[in-house]
Amino acid sequence: MQMVILFLEFFKIGLFSIGGGLATLPFMYDLAEKYDWLPMEQIPDMIAVAEATPGPLGVNMAVYAGFQCAGVVGSTIATAGLVAPSIIVIILVYLFLEKFRQSKTVDWVFYGLRPVVVGLIASAGFGVMVMALFSMDAIGAQGRIDWASLLRWKEWILFLVVLLAARKWKEMHPVVWIAIGAAAGIIFHMA
Repeated sequence: MQMVILFLEFFKIGLFSIGGGLATLPFMYDLAEKYDWLPMEQIPDMIAVAEATPGPLGVNMAVYAGFQCAGVVGSTIATAGLVAPSIIVIILVYLFLEKFRQSKTVDWVFYGLRPVVVGLIASAGFGVMVMALFSMDAIGAQGRIDWASLLRWKEWILFLVVLLAARKWKEMHPVVWIAIGAAAGIIFHMA
């Protein structure tokens, strides 16, 4: 039964996360709240691993989350669930290509989807930033905030250094920045 749920959850993500890998993040947060096989605090790790490995972000996150749930079989089922809607839509588009090419309705739908996709990606980016730079443990049970431990100082320093360096050396490939961030994360974690 767990495999069916895994497939259906990722099918839903694949069906509604229009806009790429970051658009899947609100759905991942929802999964983390519903199921114990994807803890909320592992989502930043999942994003880091998915961004650092080759392949589409959404598929890499499905592999990671599926593996957390049920190992290799879970990875396969989650990935199949995620890509199945795209395959179905591509087949349907192919079958009706001429009608879709000249349809004003399709143009209007895609026009309306643009701001929604931007909102989903912005929301996901904001959520990742909050989880990476702020300690949610600093917020107590009664909503009291321990201001001294709210900011994750090492992460803020790394964020600001990489942000400033990336603005100064714009010609560096993003893979270099990912490698630098991974190395700094390992060093900071061990320190």
